Amino acid sequence: MPESAGWEIVQTTENDDLDGVAALEAASFTNPWTREMLEREIVRSEVAHIFVARGAGRRVAAFCTCWIVYDELHINSIAVDPELRGQGLATILMRTVLAEAERRGAHRATLEVRQSNTPARRLYEKLGFTVVAVRSQYYTQPEEDALILWRDARHPASSP
Repeated sequence: MPESAGWEIVQTTENDDLDGVAALEAASFTNPWTREMLEREIVRSEVAHIFVARGAGRRVAAFCTCWIVYDELHINSIAVDPELRGQGLATILMRTVLAEAERRGAHRATLEVRQSNTPARRLYEKLGFTVVAVRSQYYTQPEEDALILWRDARHPASSP
């Protein structure tokens, strides 16, 4: 995958990247996956993928964990180094992941997001995702509803 705006976006299984992903996961989420969980996921599953953004001397500046299952992309998590948030890196990473999934035949994408996560919701809306349902009390620490979002690259105005 090519560089985008100075960032190298790659699919990874490298140990150094997994260490960086696990550290960023722990810094970003209240219920983070451990390095061992991440490694097990990508080693044991043909559908699991981790994409990382590297640049400016950083090992992992951002990551996206996802599943590509037939014609659907399931975004499990995305995180950006707190020092780099608000600079467009999540948009670059997500556009690259969406394009790679489409290249592999996944034209639909879905994810869950905390109802209160306004920056993420803005990002997903900008990328063509729409809210289709709510999962009541899906998240813990703190307890909160999740919004279920879908995107269909073939039919941008429609839901699943």
